[in-house]
Amino acid sequence: MTDFKGYAVNDLVWAKMKGFSPWPGRISEPPAELRRIAVKKNIPVRCIFFFGSNNYAWIEETQIKPYQEFKEKLLSSCKSAGFKEAVQQIEEYISNPEKFQSLFVSEQANRPDPDVEFNKLREAANSESADEASVNNTSTPAALEAEAEEQQPTTPITAKKSAAKKKAASTTKARSIGNKAKAAIEIEATSPSPKRKRKLLLEPVDSPALNLDTFSPVRRNVPVSHLLNRPVTVARPATPEIDMSSVSNALQSRNIQASNLKFGFLGLGIMGCGIVKNLLNSGHSVVVWNRTATKCRKFQEAGAEVADTPSDVIEMTDVTFSCVSDPQVAKDLVFGNCGVMSANLVGKGYVEMTGVDPETSQDIAEQIISKGGRYLEAQIQGSKNQAEEGTLIILAAGERLLFEECQTCFEAISRNSFYLGDVGNATKMNLVLQMISGVTLAGIAEGLALADRAGLQQKDVLEVLELTSMSSEMLLQKGNAIIKGEFPTHQPLKHMQKDLKLALGMADGLEQSLPITAASNEVYKHAKRLGYGSHDASAVYVRARF
Repeated sequence: MTDFKGYAVNDLVWAKMKGFSPWPGRISEPPAELRRIAVKKNIPVRCIFFFGSNNYAWIEETQIKPYQEFKEKLLSSCKSAGFKEAVQQIEEYISNPEKFQSLFVSEQANRPDPDVEFNKLREAANSESADEASVNNTSTPAALEAEAEEQQPTTPITAKKSAAKKKAASTTKARSIGNKAKAAIEIEATSPSPKRKRKLLLEPVDSPALNLDTFSPVRRNVPVSHLLNRPVTVARPATPEIDMSSVSNALQSRNIQASNLKFGFLGLGIMGCGIVKNLLNSGHSVVVWNRTATKCRKFQEAGAEVADTPSDVIEMTDVTFSCVSDPQVAKDLVFGNCGVMSANLVGKGYVEMTGVDPETSQDIAEQIISKGGRYLEAQIQGSKNQAEEGTLIILAAGERLLFEECQTCFEAISRNSFYLGDVGNATKMNLVLQMISGVTLAGIAEGLALADRAGLQQKDVLEVLELTSMSSEMLLQKGNAIIKGEFPTHQPLKHMQKDLKLALGMADGLEQSLPITAASNEVYKHAKRLGYGSHDASAVYVRARF
């Protein structure tokens, strides 16, 4: 017989989830929102709080080891940044446990009173006992709870209540049928003795698991259930490599006369790849640079030149576009080693397409202009698909002449471009639009999560929504991604959260209250901490579904 270790709440451990390295955690009381799981016979499970990701999961005791005893052996089991952060956090917890009490509030604050819950179940059982003669091969929630507890480790404190619940369950049989969840539950009782055997057969149609805490009869939509409660960064779906041989329909329909100027492009990420492809297909002369040099190969084969550093791109071209991940990277390109400021900028144009805040754009503009260069911010509205199709929206501000010189490029990559005046106006406009987009996406995620909990088919919700005035391409695209449970990256979740943060920063400087945006930002931040930062922004549903 297996000898299990008697773990207690607050014990620090290494817990291993299937498919992941051992992770530092703490034996915890399960929060109310954590669904119970079916357990193997005679194998106890423990609720684990994972440090770093700050989430909970049920782990079998066979996959748990004492933290201090195995610390030296397991510290090298994983090299990721998230793992290092988790180890640092658990060490801080050891030094100062009081500092972390706010993380564990959900373990008790949201937990139902067990006495109240048991009384409700007993009253329900008594009220339905009159139907006992006409009902066969089914059970009440009390019986299920007793069955679940029979498989859990028993403590002296809970023994008395457990025995009472088993008695209530064994004397009452009732049929519970939900309109949306069809489950067949069969219990075979051979004798009233302590060794009697019960067989619990669950045949759910659309449910990944039965929640024994709530016994909700509603259906669960399956696709993203496997994405929850992961203690480490979750691998995102692979982004298909861009097809350089095809020309988008939008570009084919335009009669573009390419400019005689030579253009540079810094950054070949999710958006940059599609933009450069359309610049090349429209006949523009382009020099590219990317931090990962191998990404330049496809574009070199398609006719682009490749430079070694950002300063080299400036020297080789008339106008350079920058499109990178965030404001800090944008500043690094300008002020870093071999950056833009290292080149001769006299007469050269610099166009910032990175999603930045107005202050960052102004700082870059001042430095470029101080060295004789010209500056334009050209914020882009759209996703990976729009970048490849050449249907982005361009929001520009800065030097008007530079805006005119870039018109043929904007025609190749967008369906419309707007000139908004002084530097800062385009970044402000972009943040306002991104704020609206982020809040809306969080709303559709929460709406579909509520529909799921209420027993509605999510695809039906989208079908009806499509016929209403609320219908939009974004809501339908993101909604379908949520239903499939797959989040191929069109706009990374971390970029959406970055834009919400920048919008809040801009609002703070203007003393403008944004409570809904602030709440949405917290939802995105949590989803990012769960490991979905590099997934599409629609992965915010993973957090909304908790």
